[in-house]
Amino acid sequence: MRTATNSIRPKTTTRQLPLPISVMAALSAGAMFSLALAPYFIIPIAVLSPMLLYALLKKCDSPKRAFWLGEFYGFGTWVVGTFWLYHSIHYYGGVPSWAALVLIGVMSLIMGLFHALMAWAFVRFSAKQPISFAGFWILQEWLKTWVLSGFPWLFVGYAFTDVSWLNGIAPIFGVFGLSFLAVFIGAAVIELFYRNIGHIMIGGILTTAVVMISLIGVNWTKPTGKLTSVSLIQGNIPQDLKWQEGFGIQTLGIYAGLSQSEWGRDLVVWPEAAIPLFQDEASDHINALAKQANADGSAWITGIMYRKTPSDASNQAEFYNSVMLYDANQVSVYKKQQLVPFGEYIPFGGLLDILPGLEGVASLSRGDDKQPPLKLGGGVGDTIGAAICYEVAYPETTRKNALGSNFLLTVSNDAWFGTTAGPLQHLQMVQMRSLETGRWFVRATNNGVTALIDHQGRIIKQIPQFQRDILRGDVPSYVGRTPYMVWGHYPMLGFSLVLIFLSIMAKKMKNTTAKREKFYTADGVVDR
Repeated sequence: MRTATNSIRPKTTTRQLPLPISVMAALSAGAMFSLALAPYFIIPIAVLSPMLLYALLKKCDSPKRAFWLGEFYGFGTWVVGTFWLYHSIHYYGGVPSWAALVLIGVMSLIMGLFHALMAWAFVRFSAKQPISFAGFWILQEWLKTWVLSGFPWLFVGYAFTDVSWLNGIAPIFGVFGLSFLAVFIGAAVIELFYRNIGHIMIGGILTTAVVMISLIGVNWTKPTGKLTSVSLIQGNIPQDLKWQEGFGIQTLGIYAGLSQSEWGRDLVVWPEAAIPLFQDEASDHINALAKQANADGSAWITGIMYRKTPSDASNQAEFYNSVMLYDANQVSVYKKQQLVPFGEYIPFGGLLDILPGLEGVASLSRGDDKQPPLKLGGGVGDTIGAAICYEVAYPETTRKNALGSNFLLTVSNDAWFGTTAGPLQHLQMVQMRSLETGRWFVRATNNGVTALIDHQGRIIKQIPQFQRDILRGDVPSYVGRTPYMVWGHYPMLGFSLVLIFLSIMAKKMKNTTAKREKFYTADGVVDR
């Protein structure tokens, strides 16, 4: 035993902002985040917003306090970033204003739990380093792609879709790679204020490596030299009329009229549910249009509700949100895989049968997750990977659908959201999917944004929202696979988990070292 005087190492105390100020700071940091996305494009906020949360958590020693800071951050993110839901809930759902606001608030509280649990785990288990913060961030974004069917919206990486010098990252690591880089850089900046040189050096090395990867400029996919002439029909059917009884045939007539000048193009595309009837209800009209398209040498794709009649083994019909391709006397169908909760299916629907008035509430069926691409030319031409509306927000679903395709197609009806930011955020996600897969995207919508997007995520052509119009263009075919198409999110997710593990180990080592030091009185310290 050795006793030394005048070698006291006083305990350090963490200085934190008062809780009300910390909560307001977290709420404000989250609320500002959506300004980084379309249609605002204030890109630095994508770094600043998570950076502010990191600064709050860096000084936080209580996992419980961290949980609530994360919850308020997440609530601010979602209540502002998805406030466009109010338009569909109130104006088209007929829900009173106050109830619509309550529903959005409850949804935002639930979605805020992802950031809350991330913040709690970050403070509870890790050494509170930029690498672990970015790792936990990627983990919570990934969880949003599948927990309770997922709501993969408002990812940090989407803010960098139009930053051309970072285009090399998405084909390798996907949107999560861009999210990681932005969150990590923001946290590393905070470390500058604490002069944690080790963290700053790690940050500099990692950031330099990622930026160098992005500048390599590898063309993972290549054009075949073949072009497909396309015409995208934007009918601009008012949402409050679209599903009225008796208006279905009139809607079909509007789209048929717009298409008369387009037969003869290689591909004519109508948007999601352009025919608001089941395929068997409109079979006579569909057959006549398919015959005309075939006679003029065109393939025709339309969004339509697809009904599969009961088989001998089942007495229950199946209903799908689908697209149907009519080409060279061949018919192909793609059925939507990722359905909108409470819009296209009722979660835990079987349990609702016990509630009065909700017995037998029908849901759409999910399409199989291994559907082959749509094939042009009766199966001998280009192949098309399809995505319907909301499911293009799922990176993994689009990645799988892109395998074996020459270009990609998405149809949508964003009329539910009016002039809000929702449709423009949706378009930005399509751009990211093009970057990840190295393929062109053909996007046909009811009222916008109808667009052609190239293999680098750039919008080549688009037509104005909220008007009846036609978009014409030539789409090149591509072959080859990006690393992201091959491996998906697994490398980025695995890397994040490794960083989290290393940070947990670092904290345990730090705690072990601290336990060896015993502080007694101001007269001395005993080392054991």
